[in-house]
Amino acid sequence: MLGVLSRRCSPLNQRRIENFRNNRRGYWSLWIFLSLFLLSLFAELLANDRPLVVSYQGDLYFPVAAEYTERTFGGEFASPADYKDPYIQDLIKQQGNGWILWPPIRYRYDTINYDLPVPAPSPPSWDNPLGTDDQARDVLARVIYGFRISVLFAVVLTLASSVIGVIAGAVQGYYGGKVDLFFQRFIEIWSGLPVLFLLIILASIVEPNFWWLLGIMLLFSWMQLVDVVRAEFLRGRNLEYVRAARALGLSNRMIMFRHILPNAMVATLTFMPFIFNGSVVTLTALDFLGFGLPPGSPSLGELVAQGKTNLHAPWLGVTAFMTLSVMLTLLIFIGEAVRDAFDPRKVA
Repeated sequence: MLGVLSRRCSPLNQRRIENFRNNRRGYWSLWIFLSLFLLSLFAELLANDRPLVVSYQGDLYFPVAAEYTERTFGGEFASPADYKDPYIQDLIKQQGNGWILWPPIRYRYDTINYDLPVPAPSPPSWDNPLGTDDQARDVLARVIYGFRISVLFAVVLTLASSVIGVIAGAVQGYYGGKVDLFFQRFIEIWSGLPVLFLLIILASIVEPNFWWLLGIMLLFSWMQLVDVVRAEFLRGRNLEYVRAARALGLSNRMIMFRHILPNAMVATLTFMPFIFNGSVVTLTALDFLGFGLPPGSPSLGELVAQGKTNLHAPWLGVTAFMTLSVMLTLLIFIGEAVRDAFDPRKVA
């Protein structure tokens, strides 16, 4: 994929892509992270308490995508079918001459395992490879779903905060003067606020969800790129090609976003992986403290809290540590590779 992209880019971008590929640690970290993220996008097909496909009397049913009642498979009640019930399995396999195709993990993130041989949290077993938490929920299923939520949350927050930060820094740096002065004073005041305490206070006033939590964190995360973009625009607004464009009658917006912004994006792109990393850490910290996603949501921070609460179940803490360590290490390696790729001093 990178090879095809490289052939379609300018010589400068081709050199950057080659620099990124030459950084083997960052290059393979990118592929590993993308593979894990791609798998997590299909979490419902990997970990679910409903079968993927059911064959009954010659017809195919897809419980993972639709809900069927017991009567659909010859049962007596109009309630949703419990496919783990031996009675339903017998109706499908014996009386319906059918079969059931299960996902690799037969639990969702919120499925409670009532057939544990020991009290929850139970240790790893063939049925629950990473054990269960103190509510008898499968840990591996919660890791898969929690990984997806963390990455999607970080992607949306990083993109939204980058857009706002780039626009704010561009306006500051290009216009300068009083605009820059008043904007800098506002940022100094706004950045001096205790962000974590404000997040906790706001999260305790309303019941947080994915989008509400995203909006709260966006209020403070956009400032991370402002200084970098502002410095690039302050430096670039007096260069010869900008003066020439201004003399030709181009509008300020055209000069800002067509001529100066591409140069400022180099510094922006090198910082984005680290902003992404910080977003994951912040969400995990809020979930750990109980001010993040709603209770019951698959969350890596909640898994860390489970490990802290249940010290007699070390598999919970080890799983949380390993998951976060691998994720954040891969992101750091990718960020370092991107930074080196855009370094003008490096030659492929």
